[in-house]
Amino acid sequence: MEIIISTLSFFTITAFIYFRVGYENIIKSYRMWFQNGYWVNYNIVEAGAWLAKAAVILPGLIWQKEIWQLHLITLLTSGLLIWVSERKLLPTMVAFNTLWIGLSSVIIVRNIV
Repeated sequence: MEIIISTLSFFTITAFIYFRVGYENIIKSYRMWFQNGYWVNYNIVEAGAWLAKAAVILPGLIWQKEIWQLHLITLLTSGLLIWVSERKLLPTMVAFNTLWIGLSSVIIVRNIV
């Protein structure tokens, strides 16, 4: 039952937001991944950081399992993301990745010490 409700919630919320933003704008956004010049250093690091964070979060949400070793990767990618994001130096990105560095540090130390 949880899976059904979660899936319905996901699709309902996403459809509403995509409708408000405009499906054409959403499609244009996704198509940027396939355009020449998109995959520059900061976008590559951002994609890697996103994947690393997803790899940490999803097992915890789905199976209640923590793969603490993945925090070594998120520690690196969060630092790199702040460093290479001079072009998109948004305060929310800097703050989020700074907090993630702290979170990863705590989890790594908890498991090593």
